[in-house]
Amino acid sequence: MSIRRAISFWRNMTEAERRLWSRLRNEALGYDFRRQHSLGNYIVDFVCLERRLIIEVDGGQHNLEPGIARDRLRTAWLKSRGYEVLRFWNNEVLAATDDVIDTIWHALRKERPDLPPALR
Repeated sequence: MSIRRAISFWRNMTEAERRLWSRLRNEALGYDFRRQHSLGNYIVDFVCLERRLIIEVDGGQHNLEPGIARDRLRTAWLKSRGYEVLRFWNNEVLAATDDVIDTIWHALRKERPDLPPALR
């Protein structure tokens, strides 16, 4: 991804991203999240490095080829680095923000035997 495109994503959050970020930032769930964070060749929407949890908020372009194939490769690469990836649709975040937060909370609290003992 180009630097210019990454900066554009940083500055121009969708309403769904803005709503979710307002709930994730400032350790509202007890964990530190970062937004538009670079991992390898990818920039993820939100990440909790401590729990190796990535949250992606997707629009309609992710429901069409080649978006599906790109997301599959991206997710496989992130999982190979020990990250869990949760994906939500924009409309899902907007219509059911509390349910999305609940799903994230459960993922944060889930036992992760794949993580080093200090991060479990």
